Amino acid sequence: MGLQTKNKVNAAFSMSSMTDIIFLLLIFFMLTSSFITPSGLPVNLPSSETSDIIMQEVTVTVTKDLKYSVNDKIVPREQIKTELTSLLRDKKGQVVLHIDKEVPVEYLVEIGGIAAGLEANVSIATKPF
Repeated sequence: MGLQTKNKVNAAFSMSSMTDIIFLLLIFFMLTSSFITPSGLPVNLPSSETSDIIMQEVTVTVTKDLKYSVNDKIVPREQIKTELTSLLRDKKGQVVLHIDKEVPVEYLVEIGGIAAGLEANVSIATKPF
C-alpha cells in the first residue's frame, strides 16, 4: 500500500525576508545617527538625567583649556559677541552651549548672558547618565 502525500514540503530556506529586515535596520541606524552633531573641539560634557536632542542652529564650545569656537570656527573670547550677533541677526535662534565640565561656571554664565541678551534660546548640551 503506497501512501504518498500530494503536497511536497520544500526544505529550502529563503533569505530574502531576512535581508529586508537587515536593510531596514541599517537605514534606521543611519538616519538616527545623523541627528547628533558633534562639536568641533573635544569637550567632556557633564551628565544629566534628561538629555534632549534639539536642532542646533548655533553652537558655542568651550574646552577645558578655555578655547572658544562658534559653529566649529575657533574665535577669541573677545569676538564671541560679534560672532553670535552676526549669526543671530534678524531672527530669534537657538544657541547650544557645549561647555567642558571642568570649565568654571563663570564662563558658562558669561556666554549664556551674551546669547540671552541677543534674545536667543539658550540650552546646555549634556550627556545622559
